[in-house]
Amino acid sequence: LVMALGVAWILDGLEITIAANVGPDLTQKATLGMSAGGVADIATWYLVGEVIGALFFGRLSDKLGRRNLFMITLGVYLIGSGLTAATPAGGKWFIFLYFTRIIAGMGIGGEYAAINSAIDEMIPAKFRGRVDLAVNGTYWAGAIIGTAVTLWVLNHVTPGWGWRIAFLVGPVLALVII
Repeated sequence: LVMALGVAWILDGLEITIAANVGPDLTQKATLGMSAGGVADIATWYLVGEVIGALFFGRLSDKLGRRNLFMITLGVYLIGSGLTAATPAGGKWFIFLYFTRIIAGMGIGGEYAAINSAIDEMIPAKFRGRVDLAVNGTYWAGAIIGTAVTLWVLNHVTPGWGWRIAFLVGPVLALVII
């Protein structure tokens, strides 16, 4: 149970780290040719999505059940992050990129609602604090995975493909979890 709940935190740490690490590549003409400010906005739109997802899916958690909500929000994340990797270059496609980051963020934000309520309901009070800390601490495992992935991909794959492959790591992990 603890491992299953920690997965969303792993995905969040992974996403934040990958988005930060591929940012410089997204400014190159061979990729998306974004401005530095435009790249910085990627994190903002992801966080907006997390807030929307937590509010929207949090309300649904009692109606759908924790397990169903977990699977739905994992699917929302998978779609959003997968579409991020498919962002076309040039023109106003950065708007598509931002939209996909909102979708991915909504999935992760929805996971937060399911995770912490599941801990509160399923873990005895005596162990709840330690379990909560262990689950929420898995964020840093995701950050380590994101760092390793981007370090390898950005140094061994052309910039035009490297950032796309990096953004596909999360959806692949989500598919394995499903």
